[in-house]
Amino acid sequence: MANVCVYCGSSPGKDPEFMNSADTLGIHIAKNGHTLVYGGGNVGLMGAIADSTLRHNGTVIGVIPESLVSKEVAHTELSELITVSTMHDRKEKMAAISDCFIALPGGVGTLEEIIEVFVWTQLNLHKKACGILNVNGYYDPLLELLETMSESRFLKDEHRKQLLVGVDPVELLDEVLSCEIEVIDKWMDRDTNKKP
Repeated sequence: MANVCVYCGSSPGKDPEFMNSADTLGIHIAKNGHTLVYGGGNVGLMGAIADSTLRHNGTVIGVIPESLVSKEVAHTELSELITVSTMHDRKEKMAAISDCFIALPGGVGTLEEIIEVFVWTQLNLHKKACGILNVNGYYDPLLELLETMSESRFLKDEHRKQLLVGVDPVELLDEVLSCEIEVIDKWMDRDTNKKP
C-alpha cells in the first residue's frame, strides 16, 4: 500500500468536474487501501478529496502550517493532522512521507508543489512518480509550456515525459503507482571534459 500525495486547490473551482474528480480519486485511494497525504484543509478540492477518502474508510494524513490552520480551515476529522511551522516544512514533510504525487486542478500553490517534486526527479533527489490530472484540459497551457521548454532545450524530452498526465483519476493513480522513474542526467549541451 502507498502513501499518495495529492496537491489541489483550496477552492472548488468553476467546473463541477473538478470536485467530481477529487471525489473519484479519493474513493479509489481508499478502496485500494492506500493513504491520502494532502494539505490538511477542509475546503475546496482539498476538503472534497479528504471527505471522499474518509467516507470510504480510507486513511488521510493532513499536513498544514500553523499560519493556515484558520485560513484553510484545518480538517478536524482526519486520521492524522500534522501541524508544521512553515510552508517549506509542509512541503518537505508531505514529500518525505509520500510514495508518489498527483496534482488536481488548483492555483499557483498547487502548481508550485507539483513542479517542485517533479524537478526533484530530474535532480535524482527521489524516484517518486509525479502525475497531473488534466481535468477538461485545465493543465493544457502548462503542458504546452513544457513542450516549449523541451523544444527550446531547457528540458529534456525524456524528463518531460516522466510527468505523467491523465484525464481519468482511476487510471492516473494506477499509472503513477506502477511507474518506475529512470535516472536521466538533467544537463544537456554540457562539456563533460571541462573542469569545474
